Amino acid sequence: MELNRFIDHTLLSASATEADVLKLCDDALKYNFYSVCVNSSYVALAKQALSRSDVKVCTVVGFPLGAMSTEAKIFEAKNAINQGASEIDLVMNIGRLKSKNYLAVLKDISKVKQAIGLTTLKVILEISELSKNEIVKACEICMDAKADYVKTSTGFSKSGATLTAVKIMKKTVRGQLEIKASGGISDTETALKYIEVGVSRIGASAGVEMMNNQLTNSSY
Repeated sequence: MELNRFIDHTLLSASATEADVLKLCDDALKYNFYSVCVNSSYVALAKQALSRSDVKVCTVVGFPLGAMSTEAKIFEAKNAINQGASEIDLVMNIGRLKSKNYLAVLKDISKVKQAIGLTTLKVILEISELSKNEIVKACEICMDAKADYVKTSTGFSKSGATLTAVKIMKKTVRGQLEIKASGGISDTETALKYIEVGVSRIGASAGVEMMNNQLTNSSY
């Protein structure tokens, strides 16, 4: 199994420098990761660094809180695509969801998806903030909004991905959406467990360590 092709090699720290982003891209080229995931201000830099490869540029929108206006999310997403992003990881408006204002959540995601067209849209649910029933409802809204993926976490909340939440997400979306697990996945064994339960993508900053570990452990 080609673990590298599941990995969105991620660097979203507020203090990440341009040199850090270029190092991220170098790593992605070396290991042929599926994509790099960077903050939107670094999309053009990453795209230039990866221009002669198949490694995609993914960016986050409305990150990490999801609480900004839909118009701001749309602008950020479209601007990132214009600069070379081919995937958008959008943070759901969690407060609206917890307010049971499901129509507002649906409109927020739908309008972004309509604005970006065929560009892949992954919606970050931030599962650490949600009950089981809220995870189910969030997934149902994402299906109605025509998103492409549901994603567990930003990695900036109190905890990240859990196998339990991914199983709930998988049962809810019934194959209509793909699933990305992110937040706290830092070793090969854990990544493989998520793949076994059905995720299509792993968001991680420890991709290099995972690959080195896989190469030295033939049991993987």
